[in-house]
Amino acid sequence: MKFNIAKQGGIKARLVYEDKIEGEYLTHLKEKELFSGKAEEVYYTLDSDLKARLFIGLGKEEKIDFEVLRKTFFKVSGELLKNKAGEVELNIPKLNNLCNYRIASAIAEGMLQAAYKYDTFKSERKEAPELVVNYNPIKGKEHRAEKGVNEAVKLMEAVCLARDLVNQPANVIYPETLAQTAKDKLESKGVKVSIYGKKEIEDLKMEAFLSVARASAKEPKLIVMEYYNNPESDEKIALVGKGVTYDSGGYAIKPADSMVDMFCDMGGAAAVIGAVHALAGLEAKVNVVGVVAACENMISGDGFRNGDIIGSMSGKTIEIINTDAEGRLTLADAVYYATNNLKAAKLIDLATLTGACAAALGEQVSGAVTNNDEFFAELERANQRAGELVWKMPNIDYYKKMNESKVADIKNRGGKLGGMMSAGLFVGSFLAKEDIPWIHIDIAGTAYISEAYGYLKEKATGVPVKSLYFMLSKET
Repeated sequence: MKFNIAKQGGIKARLVYEDKIEGEYLTHLKEKELFSGKAEEVYYTLDSDLKARLFIGLGKEEKIDFEVLRKTFFKVSGELLKNKAGEVELNIPKLNNLCNYRIASAIAEGMLQAAYKYDTFKSERKEAPELVVNYNPIKGKEHRAEKGVNEAVKLMEAVCLARDLVNQPANVIYPETLAQTAKDKLESKGVKVSIYGKKEIEDLKMEAFLSVARASAKEPKLIVMEYYNNPESDEKIALVGKGVTYDSGGYAIKPADSMVDMFCDMGGAAAVIGAVHALAGLEAKVNVVGVVAACENMISGDGFRNGDIIGSMSGKTIEIINTDAEGRLTLADAVYYATNNLKAAKLIDLATLTGACAAALGEQVSGAVTNNDEFFAELERANQRAGELVWKMPNIDYYKKMNESKVADIKNRGGKLGGMMSAGLFVGSFLAKEDIPWIHIDIAGTAYISEAYGYLKEKATGVPVKSLYFMLSKET
């Protein structure tokens, strides 16, 4: 999809407000219940002379917001692509007194969301027709529109990178190929990517990480991504992503049906790679390190077992209650490494961690646990900008005590109740210092969805790449 700013040509779209249906043609469409101008309503037709007409419903002007624009223009783009329209002209007025730059960003994002598809392994792949979008803002705001469109294009490159990583099966994306993809995609953007193998991970004494990895024939990889673009600050923020590229459950083996899509268990890692890609691609003034402990959780004669007691890089001992609570073990060592070795001052970890989170919040809302409300408020503002939903769960001693072990320093499963919170607090207990501002985001329900909604298609979503970009770049 190609965007031009301040250029005419193509199907001239007409924007229509629900309460301002005017003219004989539109009145006819409304009477026939074909089009009434409601938000997200799109009507595409050909006249008798085969000239295309496109009507876009915006609802009531006072209710237009950026999420409405994303959803509406997602449908606009879908109609144009379906009908193989080569070019469209969008003449965008001031809408509900919204910022012109953010209007352009939302519209472009919605259109690009519709263009994403994952058909890599289809024998007969259909190439999507190229769509040229001629975007005309109000006069004098061309530079603002150009900034918004450029932001959306680069953000969606990052989101689609995360989606592709999550959608690919475990025989294609495993620790080595995940690490190589990060290197290939990020180093060209000025990000330093270091990849550490098993021997180096052993030297770091990452026993929790290695315990999960040891049953797999695939060598684990520690992936470290460093992007420093704010010389005026010595603050370093860490993004740590769960990188379990396939999760069988280990000896606490999952049922067969539950294992089919367990290649998506590295959604946190994909989100970190995508976020770093966005930050570097848009040259954000921030210092960020991304850390991913990538491995598979498999079964072998040397696999770790329920009842084992293992060590960790921090020195804490861990009682293994359930080998299918493996992601928090890999995160434990990665979080400690990021805050101890890399000296990150703040940390966000992201993981498809618990079914409990998905059961509580479904597929549209991620869950969060934090030790710092001020830090979380920054994420909330970014969520609003991105149109991504995150709900803060309680952080109280009741959930911390669930992780107490009688035979080790901590255990890796808190019990049947409160599973999302106890899992998050397990991860947080491995910060090098307990007062380091920290947010745990559980994307078990949101990273890979069973049903499409809004402008997100089924399967991988790329959540929450946009929020991380807006939060860390301060573009809120």
